Amino acid sequence: MASIPNESVRGGLEVRDKALLAKKLTEAAAKGLCFLSAAFCVVITLGIVFVLGTESLTFFQKVPAAEFFSGIKWLPTQGEFGILPLVIGTLLITFGSGLVSIPLGLLVAVYLAEYAPQKVRRIIKPALELLAGIPSVVFGYFALNLISPLIQTVHPGASPLNAASGAIVVGIMTLPLVASLCEDAISAVPKSLREGAYGIGATKTEVTLGIVVPAALSGIIAAFILALSRAIGETMAVTIAAGATPRLTLNPGDEIQTMTAYIVNTSKGDLSRGSIEYQSVFAVGITLFVLTLGMNILANIFVRKYRRVY
Repeated sequence: MASIPNESVRGGLEVRDKALLAKKLTEAAAKGLCFLSAAFCVVITLGIVFVLGTESLTFFQKVPAAEFFSGIKWLPTQGEFGILPLVIGTLLITFGSGLVSIPLGLLVAVYLAEYAPQKVRRIIKPALELLAGIPSVVFGYFALNLISPLIQTVHPGASPLNAASGAIVVGIMTLPLVASLCEDAISAVPKSLREGAYGIGATKTEVTLGIVVPAALSGIIAAFILALSRAIGETMAVTIAAGATPRLTLNPGDEIQTMTAYIVNTSKGDLSRGSIEYQSVFAVGITLFVLTLGMNILANIFVRKYRRVY
């Protein structure tokens, strides 16, 4: 009779041990799967860098790097490989789009996080999500058929395809990104800071501008930089709206060409593998990669330096 309880206890321990072992195996499998996913992302990134670097190295063996980065003419068919016109065109679109998306996105974020009633949020949030889901080629033709004619009406000397049109449409495209990330940063500010400010008699505007926005500044600036990084890599909308003429100009009314637009236009043609035009695509690509990487590193540095923990 005494052995029955012992066997019951022993059986219960075995069941518990099996359950613990199953739980450990499940946790190990989940951890391994997450690690493999992260490793896969790293491998893909390294693969992209390897391909860009290999082809670019061959290109720079034919075209000196100093000539490539300081030249002011980009005429691949004539052997002119000065990337400055493409870089200036890309920066015109990038910072021009920032003039549209950054102030509007921040104002939308402040309104949604601090002022908007729930009914209004239910309308604006889905509208922003819908705007973010529209294909870039649609934005390109929107700029071509609406924004460019409006710009020509205001500035008759502007080209039908111009940098201003491309910058405005890219700013509209990146607006949801700025608004969403800024709203997240503002909403993350603890309510205790707001309540403390209200307790000493501050108004809603004073609390928003003097307490909430400065407290969320690191996240807001990171959103700005990420939006600019997104604008650097935009392709189809810029190709359609801004044109395909590499020109060293700061006039937003001129037709320009960005680095991404050059890659698209060149890749559409019949390129023989190993030709200098083919390799120039990779040289432009690695330049674009370095610019985007630099923007993201800048965002991470800023967030880490100015992040506030509450």
